[in-house]
Amino acid sequence: MLNKDTFFLVLLVFIPVSIAAHFLAWGETIVFVTAALGIVPLASYMGTATEEIAVVTGPNIGGLLNATFGNATELILAFIALRAGLVGVVKATITGSIVSNLLLVMGFSMLLGGLKFKEQKFQPTVARLNASSMNLAVIALLIPTAVEYTSTGIEESTLQNLSVAVAAILILVYILTLLFSMKTHAYLCDVGEAEFEEGEEKREVNLTFWIFILLAVTLAVAVESELLVDSLEVATSDLGLSPLFTGVILLPIIGNAAEHATAVTVAMKDKMDLSVSVAVGSSMQIALFVAPVLVIAGWAIGQPMDLNFNPFELVAVMVAVLIANSISSDGESNWLEGSLLLATYAVLAIAFFFHPVVEGMI
Repeated sequence: MLNKDTFFLVLLVFIPVSIAAHFLAWGETIVFVTAALGIVPLASYMGTATEEIAVVTGPNIGGLLNATFGNATELILAFIALRAGLVGVVKATITGSIVSNLLLVMGFSMLLGGLKFKEQKFQPTVARLNASSMNLAVIALLIPTAVEYTSTGIEESTLQNLSVAVAAILILVYILTLLFSMKTHAYLCDVGEAEFEEGEEKREVNLTFWIFILLAVTLAVAVESELLVDSLEVATSDLGLSPLFTGVILLPIIGNAAEHATAVTVAMKDKMDLSVSVAVGSSMQIALFVAPVLVIAGWAIGQPMDLNFNPFELVAVMVAVLIANSISSDGESNWLEGSLLLATYAVLAIAFFFHPVVEGMI
């Protein structure tokens, strides 16, 4: 049977194929598809390298590394798209990543874990804290859009300045969540991780090797992301996909594939604390760290990136946060709740597929 590690190893073949397709002009669609498949194992190995380094550096620095590199694949991909001027695609990827983690990743985890163990438990206190953080994220994403839609003739520079100010606040909140989870209230977040890392202390880790792997994988992600972004416009047209659907549905699935596999794997080992932490934590990181960093980066490189989102994208985020918070608030999960999350994601994906093309995305 093909396990997760073997599957990711097989997908590595698409990295040289995508590079060859680019230089030998095999077509933009082939470049796009192979680059997308090549990114999937790289995201997994980036996570593995970070975890191995964390074994040596200890829980505090290790936690910071995991927090920093947890969504590095999405951040690199989004930054390259931003540099190319694809601001609409970047915004769609942000909202899509939040929706994907809360509905698709957590949905599959609860469904498959629930089919095996009937009912699974996780810490409701952490779930409620995560829910509060995600509510703040929704508010932060909603306000700039609300300002734009309730004002007449508001200038782009005003929205940009508002977004930068909101981004600074979100980054501050993200730092506070790290302080809370890794320092002042670390005991709340230790349950799942303690089980997951059991036996790690005695294992020897080659720190130099894993640092090299992390750097090499980061470089490879940047190369593959460049190929993917360059071929995006032509490929999506040839495949009959809208830029909105590609940004909200397709790209987040590519970027989140490794986290998806991890969350489902630990859920099927009855470690639901860790599974929920992976899914919800990734969404929080996108909203509180990745999105604000992209806003500030866009402002710095002269590619204005604000937090004024497509209203339908915001509706999708609000729906995802609402149902995810509702299902996770009691600290218990089962296969039916997982099915409800997946059904919600399917409805949203279909809606984005049929949504008219949004001007200015590409």
